[in-house]
Amino acid sequence: MNIRFVLNILGRVLIILGLFMCTNFIWVGVYEEATFWGHFYACIITLLGGAGLFLGTSINLKPSLGLRESYLTVTFAWVVISAFSTLPYLFTQSIATFEDAFFESVSGLTTTGASILNDIEALPRSVLYWRSMTHWIGGMGIIVLVVAILPMLRVGGYNLFKSEATGISYEKLTPRTASTAKRLWGIYLGLTFLQVVFLMFGNMDFFESLCHSFGTIATGGFSTQNDSIAGYSPYIQYVITVFMLLAGVNFTLHYFLIKGKFKKLRRNDELRTYLGIILVAGVVITVILVRHLNLGVEEAFRKAFFQVVSIITSTGFITDDYLLWPTRGWFVIFLLFFVGASVGSTGGGIKVIRLVVAFKSFYVNFLRLLHPNSVIVLRVNGEVVDDEKVSTILGFIVLYFVTAFVGTVVMIFMNVDAITAMASVISSMGAIGPAFGEVGPTSNFAMIPDGGKFFLSFLMILGRLELTTVFVLFTLDFWKD
Repeated sequence: MNIRFVLNILGRVLIILGLFMCTNFIWVGVYEEATFWGHFYACIITLLGGAGLFLGTSINLKPSLGLRESYLTVTFAWVVISAFSTLPYLFTQSIATFEDAFFESVSGLTTTGASILNDIEALPRSVLYWRSMTHWIGGMGIIVLVVAILPMLRVGGYNLFKSEATGISYEKLTPRTASTAKRLWGIYLGLTFLQVVFLMFGNMDFFESLCHSFGTIATGGFSTQNDSIAGYSPYIQYVITVFMLLAGVNFTLHYFLIKGKFKKLRRNDELRTYLGIILVAGVVITVILVRHLNLGVEEAFRKAFFQVVSIITSTGFITDDYLLWPTRGWFVIFLLFFVGASVGSTGGGIKVIRLVVAFKSFYVNFLRLLHPNSVIVLRVNGEVVDDEKVSTILGFIVLYFVTAFVGTVVMIFMNVDAITAMASVISSMGAIGPAFGEVGPTSNFAMIPDGGKFFLSFLMILGRLELTTVFVLFTLDFWKD
């Protein structure tokens, strides 16, 4: 295994992280904050750490990156950048302990949006910006950015790309992986810019527009306000709803839309299912809120669709406490926790396409039982899906639920009540943020014991890398030559 090249890439990742960190100084100056030295120490340590790893491994370096090195690089990259991302919190004394700062950093980078902060508005603006920036860095993936801007990683770059973005469709936009990564980041940047503009049209200032756009396009959910999006105007809530929905769509489809390839959108089973689930769930909850809470149709529609889109895309912004809804209402929200956004989006969860394949598989097998002599194949987007791929997808779903069950048991043994344990585990694995029990939409994760925070942080990274990239490191075969 080429450990030196793995460390070399980690050094590059830290340098990029340090450069992102330097943008905090903009807001230190704009708001004349006394946090300059805290951010300075954080930037210097991160940049020097990255430069040390990069320069120390560059002599006689052999740039070869196989599948094993890719898995190792990606997993350790997420742990390392999470650790270094705690520095702005710690050096500015915004968060007192490493375990809390690590949880907040992992939650930001994995776009989970779970927080341990009780008073978000008390934080310096530069720290709030960094908190939202971690969403934006992690949304598309810092490794995808590395592949995009560092030509050296064309050697084995596709393996690295797949390992970091296991949810992204393997349909290349261009023959070169680096070009594909650049186009994805271009779309990501474009959507962010558009949302900032639309939010500013709603009289939201530039700072808050930027922070909320970072949280929306990355499907993260960190807000600059204690009540999330609830205090903003209906216009702002509708804008965020639309952009959350767009962020939950496969970014490859955004590219095809720009290129005018509308046929690929029309025949995409996942997109139709994704939009169908949102429509049905939104309408059902709207009716429930109108009938049982006596809300006006527009208000019920806005609250219903905002919460539905926020949960299915794993963004985690809120405008209403769904735990106060009638049981049927919040039960629909609970079901959405197990859906997730589209593959190739910034959203988390199981992903819609896997559920589409699973249900089609059950239906095809049922037809085969009824018509044993017929040749019946499973098709997705008009293409045949072979049995091996179906088995892999079904295996992932089983592994996801087994991991969630084991994780719940672990949290219960850490003296967390059963409902909160299950909710926090599902939320962490699905990168959702608000959940149920003591970690509901109007609460936070501060009450979770320190050991539980580290464990949930592990589950966040596990869910962000879609299980197998991390689990494979714990097998004996992985470490054999």
